[in-house]
Amino acid sequence: MIEVPDFGNKDSTAPMHRRTGPDPVSAVKMPEGLTAAVDAWAEAHHLSRSAAICRLVELGLKIAPPALTSAQPVASDATRIEALAVHEIELLLDPALPTDERERRIRRLTEGPPEFSHDRIDLPKQAT
Repeated sequence: MIEVPDFGNKDSTAPMHRRTGPDPVSAVKMPEGLTAAVDAWAEAHHLSRSAAICRLVELGLKIAPPALTSAQPVASDATRIEALAVHEIELLLDPALPTDERERRIRRLTEGPPEFSHDRIDLPKQAT
């Protein structure tokens, strides 16, 4: 016959799971070198490894740039991407081309052919 422990009995020898505090537990996977650095930082600040990781994450979040939200404009990213594209195109073009031809080719590649301009979502719609 199989014996089942009585979980309702206070004298039961079933293993108890204790929480270490009000916060949920999160496992962190780190390389040995990083773990050693965290442990050294924790020891220097008289903290446990868990408290040290929490404090280091808090410090990192304070100095990190804010994450972009959908409400923030991305025009600066688009401008930066276009500037990078223009730079790469300039490297590919023949340096012997006249300046006006170089500019025409760059504009054609960055803006696309005029027959597709009505489908572009990044350009303002023209009144017809």
